[in-house]
This record gives sequence, structure tokens and C-alpha cells, in this order.
Amino acid sequence: MRMSLKAITLSSAILWGGAMLFVGLIHMAVPSYGGDFLQIMSSVYPGADTAPRLGRVLLGALYGFVDGGTAGLLFGWLYSAFAGSTRAVSK
Repeated sequence: MRMSLKAITLSSAILWGGAMLFVGLIHMAVPSYGGDFLQIMSSVYPGADTAPRLGRVLLGALYGFVDGGTAGLLFGWLYSAFAGSTRAVSK
């Protein structure tokens, strides 16, 4: 059974983008929550910082969605490549 590249890409994008959104929204309500995490992420995602503003939170979620999707796509592609080569060897 082959893994769906589309499914793994969307799953990763939603998971990581959702995590960024979730932490950012909680940080807006409770400023002591997730500040260190968001500060680290701001070094990777320019413009997505610890400022408790909705625009910054949505930007971080967008970065997370794109980054998660890219990672999922690469993971799925590599998995399919290795799974295909393993099957050919074992037959």
C-alpha cells in the first residue's frame, strides 16, 4: 500500500500550522505561556514574534502551515522512495 503524498502533506501542514496558531492564541490570552517557544520560532519565521497581536499569530500559523506542508511532502517522498526500493530488494 502506497502512502498518499497529498494526505501526508496536508496532515503535516495542518498539524504544524495548527500548533503555531494554538500557541500564539494562548499566548495572546496568557502572555506567560509559550513565550520562549514563540521567540525561538521568530528566529526561523521572520515577522512571527512574541507580540500578542492577531496579525503576528496568523503570520506564524501561515509560516507553520507552509513549513509543515513542505516537511510532510519531503517526508512522504522519501518514504515512498525507500519503501519502493525495499520492496524491490525483498522480492
